Amino acid sequence: MTDHVPLTTTPLPVRLRVEDFFRLDDAGAFADYGKTELIRGEIFYMNSQHRPHARAKGQLFKALEQALSAMNSDLEVLIEATVAMPPFSAPEPDLLLTTQPDGEGPVPLASVRLIVEIADTTQQNDLGTKAGLYAENGVPEYWVVDLKARSVHQFWQPQGEAYAARRETTFARIESLTIPELAVTLA
Repeated sequence: MTDHVPLTTTPLPVRLRVEDFFRLDDAGAFADYGKTELIRGEIFYMNSQHRPHARAKGQLFKALEQALSAMNSDLEVLIEATVAMPPFSAPEPDLLLTTQPDGEGPVPLASVRLIVEIADTTQQNDLGTKAGLYAENGVPEYWVVDLKARSVHQFWQPQGEAYAARRETTFARIESLTIPELAVTLA
């Protein structure tokens, strides 16, 4: 921390780095808040999950797990696992598919093949901020399960801060666009 900081005449925000966030979390700084995420250097408190969100997450977890098993895939589904996206982000998506489920610490970004967010009240954030974050960090595919609209927004081909391709589909059959043979059906 001996880097020279330029003189400024206006106050500037300080963005937390991933390692700072984990140190604070390990020290219990966020214990009273429950679930928190680091997004572009800012700490965000996440609301409690209500039954529609929890049920959808559980159902999709089971469907993905069964589909991966049927494919004999080396991917594994994790629930609410933190993904380190240095230097300034450590989101905790609802579900993710990874090639490295074992180990200590957060899930390595390079092992993530698909991230899923369940949106009951967070559609704007999941389709905006989170989509941009996942694209700029090269997440190959991203789904937003919109419970209110009963639809799934699929994003793929990350380019810069956005995905070059996207589509919206119903809860019926959802086919991955980057993982061959992966398809699930939602009730």
